[in-house]
Amino acid sequence: MNDDLRLDPRADEAPDALEEGRLSRAFVSDVAAAVEAGDDDGVRALVSPLHPADIADLFAALAADMRAPLADALGELLGAEVIAELDDYVREDVLDALSPGEVAEVVTQLDTDDAVAVIEDLEADEQREVLRALAPEDRADIEAALNYPEESAGRLMQRDLVAVTETMSVVGVIDRIRASIDPATDFWEIFVVDIAGRPIGTMRLSWLLTAPPDLMVADVMKREQTLIPVTMDQEEVALQFQKYALISAAVVDDAGKLVGVITVDDVVHIIQAEAGEDVLKLSGAGDGDINEPVLSTYRTRSRWLVANLITGLVSASVIGAFSASIEALVALAALSPIVASVGGNAGNQTMAVTVRALATNQLTDSNTRRTIWREIRVAFLNGLTLAALMAAGVMLVFGNANLGLVIAAAMLFNIVVAGLAGVMVPLTLDRLEADPAVASSVFVTMITDSMGFFAFLGLATLVGVQYLG
Repeated sequence: MNDDLRLDPRADEAPDALEEGRLSRAFVSDVAAAVEAGDDDGVRALVSPLHPADIADLFAALAADMRAPLADALGELLGAEVIAELDDYVREDVLDALSPGEVAEVVTQLDTDDAVAVIEDLEADEQREVLRALAPEDRADIEAALNYPEESAGRLMQRDLVAVTETMSVVGVIDRIRASIDPATDFWEIFVVDIAGRPIGTMRLSWLLTAPPDLMVADVMKREQTLIPVTMDQEEVALQFQKYALISAAVVDDAGKLVGVITVDDVVHIIQAEAGEDVLKLSGAGDGDINEPVLSTYRTRSRWLVANLITGLVSASVIGAFSASIEALVALAALSPIVASVGGNAGNQTMAVTVRALATNQLTDSNTRRTIWREIRVAFLNGLTLAALMAAGVMLVFGNANLGLVIAAAMLFNIVVAGLAGVMVPLTLDRLEADPAVASSVFVTMITDSMGFFAFLGLATLVGVQYLG
């Protein structure tokens, strides 16, 4: 246990805060008890050894009505680093406990991108109060960032960077950094700009520190670089970092002037958030944040459940059209959901691969046809395998070869349709500039269910129920 925790006599019997990298249940309970008892000193003694990220996790672990009292009890321990690590919904509860002046003090300690993330979650009147409390320079930077579209490079970038001209010497650059850059500023690359402020190259710190001091920047710099337009969507920014293995990248405005920098630590959060967002969209689960308010989660999920209900009625109408065949042979009612279910799973597999390929720019105009043909072949092979297994099973259980062949043909047909739908639905939505991760599952499920029932019941009716009984 941390020695600092032992300094407070009330912490002598406190449990270890972390278990396998997570806050222990006993520790969270102790903090909650101290908060409820109004023991601010005890709260600070327990929490002070924690890393800012763990303090942020502590806020998320507590009930919503305990977050404001915890924020009050922590005092100076609730610093900018903790605020930056907080979940969006948890941050709202914590900021509600702070005055505009206190929020402004926190914001001034944050990088521009983190400061924007804090301020954009505030109500409009609260935003104005916080911005008024900021220094003019900080306010101007944040207001400029807020003018860019949400989830764009302009919101994501930091404005603290090092820019030099190619006519400077290595020693001159080092002297300039020492004289003008805040020691707390983290940077890995130095950007080289022309007289108009447009980036023309980069120079890594390792090159700067190992180059002879009398060399010119022009002799050390690398002229090839990846430039990020200020309006580029953050998902595309993440793809650029992944594709070119970037540590940092210059952000330029419409005139090509250097206005900020994006670093890999910010992109890691984006990759994680975007990947999780796409998965949740596929299921219609909304943000999927366990801290999201109940009513907000209800509204998001209920929309897609209603949509699924409507598409389910389509499948039900297909079944209703063959009610006479089902009445004549009850086995059809038992077997038809299997055809639809397997087709749905096959369609979801293809859909997930397609949505991911679209999100990562793997699927483009140049390889669309090849991808569609590939998925059809995969679906056909899967269909043959499952059709053969299903035919053998039905023949064994029902002792009817005709019924086995009918369900095998229906299953093969539906799995091929599912494979085609799984790739075509996301592609079509993407061409229509709709998010394929949001609506694809509803349409794919409707197609596979309705076509599965139609294929099996239709073939059974066409062959003749009397030959299947």
